[in-house]
Amino acid sequence: MAYYRKPGWFTANVFNPAVAAMTRAGISVWGSRVLRVRGRKSGEWRSAPVNLLTYNGKRYLVAPRGLTQWVRNLREAGEGELMLGKRVDRFRAHEVPDDQKIPILRAYLKRWKAEVGIFFGGVSADSPEDDVRRIAPDHPVFTIENL
Repeated sequence: MAYYRKPGWFTANVFNPAVAAMTRAGISVWGSRVLRVRGRKSGEWRSAPVNLLTYNGKRYLVAPRGLTQWVRNLREAGEGELMLGKRVDRFRAHEVPDDQKIPILRAYLKRWKAEVGIFFGGVSADSPEDDVRRIAPDHPVFTIENL
């Protein structure tokens, strides 16, 4: 069974909408963007606030909550948009294999552990490699490149 942690009421109704509104207004909260991707069934645009990680000159999207709808849609569509204010960056996404995620997950946790650490089962940026490797399959990671 795939890992997925549903957002609580506060996150779904207050935190995520507030971050998304600020991001749409052009204010990035710790690297936040609004991800837009076409729904895999409806074809309609769907959006979600995400944290854009830049690591070793590449850009990544990490799914701290696991197999979310945006992950499923991005896997199907293979491309989407990242928005910050009026700026829209179209991109193509490629999923990162589990064995290559470890340094990316460490960088993500180093930057956003206070915000998303609860979703990583006690694993932090400083945890042993075996612990990070154990949770890697639960957290899809995509490298993104502009179109």
